[in-house]
Amino acid sequence: MTFDELVQSRRKWIEEVLRPWCRRAARADLLAAEAQWTDLAGQVDPQETLWPWAWSRFEGLVHPELQRLDESREVTIVLRDGRRVRGFPDGRESRRDELVLFRIDPRTREHQRFGPLRIDQIELVVPAEAA
Repeated sequence: MTFDELVQSRRKWIEEVLRPWCRRAARADLLAAEAQWTDLAGQVDPQETLWPWAWSRFEGLVHPELQRLDESREVTIVLRDGRRVRGFPDGRESRRDELVLFRIDPRTREHQRFGPLRIDQIELVVPAEAA
């Protein structure tokens, strides 16, 4: 195998195995992977790879080009217990496996914060205009 073939093989494994695994993995497995991330993924920050890949299991939550939470789109979060929360993802407050939403109350104009919501508490993320 040539070096170029080796590089291509590694890229293929990341795209076809590791990234899809992050989209499906349970929270506990993601946290375990984070501790060994440099052994798995190389010299990349889990905040820039593992966690955006994990959050991308929810369509429209991660900006596809920036690989960060899309803070410009209001979403409705449907939790596994049936509750619904509406707001904008807050990239500064959200950490690893926890999502924080914010919104301005239309009646009081006060800032509201929801969360943190763990990745395994969330059933579905829907763009607010579609909810």
